[in-house]
Amino acid sequence: MASFGRLIRLAFGACALLLVIMAAPASAQQVNPTASSVKEQQLLQELNRIQGRVSIPDQRSGVLEQPQGREWREFRNVTLRWIGGVAIIGMLVVLVIFYLTRGMVRLESGRSGRTIVRFTLFERFVHWMTATCFIILAISGLNITFGRPLLLPLIGFEAFSEWSQWAKYAHNYLSFPFTVGVVLIFLMWVAGNLPNKVDVAWIKRGGGIVGHDHPPAYRFNAGQKMIYWIVVIGGGLVAATGYELMFPFYISGIEGMQMAQIIHSVVAVLFVAAMIAHVYIGTIGMEGAFEAMGSGEVDLNWAREHHSLWLDEQMARTGPNDQTPQPATAAAE
Repeated sequence: MASFGRLIRLAFGACALLLVIMAAPASAQQVNPTASSVKEQQLLQELNRIQGRVSIPDQRSGVLEQPQGREWREFRNVTLRWIGGVAIIGMLVVLVIFYLTRGMVRLESGRSGRTIVRFTLFERFVHWMTATCFIILAISGLNITFGRPLLLPLIGFEAFSEWSQWAKYAHNYLSFPFTVGVVLIFLMWVAGNLPNKVDVAWIKRGGGIVGHDHPPAYRFNAGQKMIYWIVVIGGGLVAATGYELMFPFYISGIEGMQMAQIIHSVVAVLFVAAMIAHVYIGTIGMEGAFEAMGSGEVDLNWAREHHSLWLDEQMARTGPNDQTPQPATAAAE
């Protein structure tokens, strides 16, 4: 009987031990190993950034997180899209309305049938090289801001990824000839693009765009001078900030590159909007304007109506040589 009692006690003990072993993992799972660890927000409050260790010489690349990064991300994903959308779409809307109400600026006296050289072959080469690079840079740059919400749903992930990769290559490498072009444009035309009193009168009279007035101008009128300085200053800013982003940590740390990206993107979208207006005037906006950068020669009557002071200078240098502008009817006879 005693042995039977010991057997029962042994069985109860084994059951109790088995219950303890089975309950141990459940109780262990309720332990929170990070309960006393430092939270992300505490680190940011104490250190103003979260920074780790890196093996490369530049220790600035070890910054993992800082509060300004959230502000920069908000700007890039929200504010920049509003700025770019309003500037570019707004410019297109204005030009469409202007064209529908004003139409193309026609030659009041018609074509004379005689031409004068306005831009040399080298000047046109620099212009078109810079313009071609700019168009590709603009499209590839806008893809960074608007590609994901607009283009990705249309072409799918695989095609968008392939396109974005090649767009990035084009954006990086074509920045170099674009920069060379901006420098050459500055050197070639700076003397003719300094503001003067004639520009003030040109602006007051609407520049020949509003109404049918044709105020006198030298080789470059006030509107063209504005475009020139937009190209020089805007192109210089996007080039400088772009190279800082292409070669990170050589000039500044994270905060500097965030500021460079903000300047680069804002100037770029405004630059695109201004160039849309420039392209409009040089093509469908004004009769005969495209010929200046196409063949390099313009009709004498066109030069007389839009750049009369420049034409007078050219005529004084070369002499009349039977190049006096004539109406189209006289030329036809």
